[in-house]
Amino acid sequence: MNNFMHFRYTLLVTATVLILPLTVSSGTLATEVLIFALAALGCNLLLGYTGLMSFGQGIFLGVGSYATGLSLLHLHVPLLPSLLIAMIIGALAALLVGWFSIRQRGTYFVMLTLAFAQMFYFLAYTMKDITGGDNGLLNIPRPNLSLFGTTLLATATPWQYYSFVAIVFVLVFWLLQRIVDSVLGRTLLAIRDNETRAAAVGYDISLFKLAAFVISGAVTGLAGGLHAMMTGLAPLSNIEYHASESILIMTVVGGTGNLFASVLGAAFYVLIGNWLSTLWPRWLMLLGLLLIAVSLYMHKGLYGVAQSLLQRLKAPCGAYPGADAADNVNSRATKEKHS
Repeated sequence: MNNFMHFRYTLLVTATVLILPLTVSSGTLATEVLIFALAALGCNLLLGYTGLMSFGQGIFLGVGSYATGLSLLHLHVPLLPSLLIAMIIGALAALLVGWFSIRQRGTYFVMLTLAFAQMFYFLAYTMKDITGGDNGLLNIPRPNLSLFGTTLLATATPWQYYSFVAIVFVLVFWLLQRIVDSVLGRTLLAIRDNETRAAAVGYDISLFKLAAFVISGAVTGLAGGLHAMMTGLAPLSNIEYHASESILIMTVVGGTGNLFASVLGAAFYVLIGNWLSTLWPRWLMLLGLLLIAVSLYMHKGLYGVAQSLLQRLKAPCGAYPGADAADNVNSRATKEKHS
């Protein structure tokens, strides 16, 4: 059953990356959806599977952008090694943040991640020789995917780059799905549901939380590196608090505890935001109202709504919630009447 579910979600993601070019006219916009979906996947691993609400995801996105930008500008490394560097730096930043943050719970955990986010932001702002300060790193190149001098996949145009990002996205999703379906993933769910009982069974709670942080940081750092190559710059905005807030919103809107839900949340946030920006300069106010409505009436996110609709479509005609219970009551009343 787990293998079937794993295959089904991977198939859904593959269908998504194939449908996006047919529904979105801009290759850059379609690529942005997949990049932020990657960041939302990393956030969902913490929030949905481990129960950790982190406001430090922008740290990993930002350091991933800077790592890729610096490696391409100064070291002139190929495409894949530059992304590997982004993942390593993102994982190391997550190791540092997680090492201190997991020692606290609840509000204190959230405040610690927020404090780290502010600290990394001001470090990036003041270290202008490395990060470019308020201007960010400019003119970041986008190399082709090559092997021994032979170009395997060109990335010059937006849609060519989308093809590369789509391949990376499907592979990362497949790997993360394997992780959450493994013993590690089940243990993280146990920690989320009842941390005290998981500790009593013998699990090292801190170690598992730290592992979730490191994996989340690596995936989000990868998203930052891909974003830097897409835009040609590593902006300061990638590491500030609002980046963490946006990633968290995408995760909650899509639904927690399911990786494919993060794809829905990122697509909703990016595409609706892009559409609203064409209607009104103060489109963030409209987006805020829309998110309030989602928070009030869609507690399980877009994925939960989709599940409910599918269940209703599968239900037999005339069925309604509570119908079985009503039939049982009527049957019991009839028996009592005849007796």
